[in-house]
Amino acid sequence: MTTLISTTLVALLVFNGFMFIQQSSMIFFPYAQLEQTPEDWGLDYQDVNLTTSDNIQLHGWYIPRKDSNKVLLFFHGNAGNISHRGASIAIFHRLGLNVLIIDYRGYGKSQGDPDEAGLYRDADAAWHYLTGERGVDKNNIIIFGRSLGGSVATRLAADVQPAALILESTFSSARDMAKTLFPIIYRLFIFRYRFNSMDRIKKIDCPLLLLHSPEDEIIPFHIGEKLFNAAVEPKQLVKMKGDHNNGFLLSQPAYQQSIRAFIDKHMP
Repeated sequence: MTTLISTTLVALLVFNGFMFIQQSSMIFFPYAQLEQTPEDWGLDYQDVNLTTSDNIQLHGWYIPRKDSNKVLLFFHGNAGNISHRGASIAIFHRLGLNVLIIDYRGYGKSQGDPDEAGLYRDADAAWHYLTGERGVDKNNIIIFGRSLGGSVATRLAADVQPAALILESTFSSARDMAKTLFPIIYRLFIFRYRFNSMDRIKKIDCPLLLLHSPEDEIIPFHIGEKLFNAAVEPKQLVKMKGDHNNGFLLSQPAYQQSIRAFIDKHMP
């Protein structure tokens, strides 16, 4: 019996050590090469270079919208880079928004390696760039986060209280995601990353729009709904159609109309 217990404990330690090391490669899928620029999408843009509080150099784009003072700060998902977000940027441009989109550390032309604390520092640097270097009033800034970017956006919004927060196809916490993916063994995990939006969403008092598809095959709808239920008013939940990566396109024109109505209501 003693031998069995010892063997089990050793196996659990080895398993957790392996999973702890692998968590980074299971979460972050950066792509270095920029395959397009906004010029390829028919949009003017400016290259943006930021320095984080831990001295990491980040790269992003500022896409201006003539005669608009509203800015959308865009945090993308865990794969690819900013050059893969052309369809979304085009939608926000049609909605009359300036857009700042950055690549997290390790993505695109940004230096470093991604981790949870680092992504939060990256978000801080983007916010300080808008409010400091560009002089944008925080009451004119919408923070947008898709998928993993939703956790980054939620954390930043809880700290800075922007004009509005839009979350798309995101999750409540890393633990809830693990419970979905590994329902039997998730309790055995030692979590390297928490991405706990549940705690932070309760501290946000700006208007919230959460969009999620019940057909999402990567982040289940009920996890997004759990996050929405924890948020305070004013808030709105919009059900999209389609899968995780293409739902915003498959849900057109209702997707764009929902965002327009939300902005017109809370940022007239």
